[in-house]
Amino acid sequence: MTVIEKAELIINEIKKERGNNPVRIFKNIVKKEFVNMHGPEHHILDGSCILVAYKNAGGNIDLEKALENLKNEGLRMPGAMCGLWGVCGAISSIGAALAIIDGTGPLSNDGSWGSHMEFTSNAIKELGLINGPRCCKRDAMIAFKNAVEYINTHYDVKLEYEKMTCEYSNINAQCIKERCPFYE
Repeated sequence: MTVIEKAELIINEIKKERGNNPVRIFKNIVKKEFVNMHGPEHHILDGSCILVAYKNAGGNIDLEKALENLKNEGLRMPGAMCGLWGVCGAISSIGAALAIIDGTGPLSNDGSWGSHMEFTSNAIKELGLINGPRCCKRDAMIAFKNAVEYINTHYDVKLEYEKMTCEYSNINAQCIKERCPFYE
């Protein structure tokens, strides 16, 4: 199955989700057979969870258009960008979701450009302190934690957050075990 086919499946499934907790939405979708333990599908999935939770919490966005835009941005992000570029795809995906919510672009001067950079740098710093190798599930949880804090501070909606307990260490050959804040 191609990344494009996976992206379409993610978008179709995520539209069915209810609730304002992006972690729960993530946990529902990540169980699907088309979402691998690691992979560029997270570059679409993670930001989409934020968009759906934001909309479900009362956020004013055209969800269809937002998800299509996020899918297109996520498909531009290559796999393994965490190791090869030094930027996590989960965090970049959520950064793209924030840009979609705010209508931010490279020439924006309304403050959103800088605050999105602050969000991504805070989340990337937290990942840097944990260190690698990559784990798309762990990285998503760090991204969600930072995103919920950001959204609850910057918007007139409230998202729920729950700290996930890892269910993936037994299928992640590179699990860092006790160094991971979600390992149990």
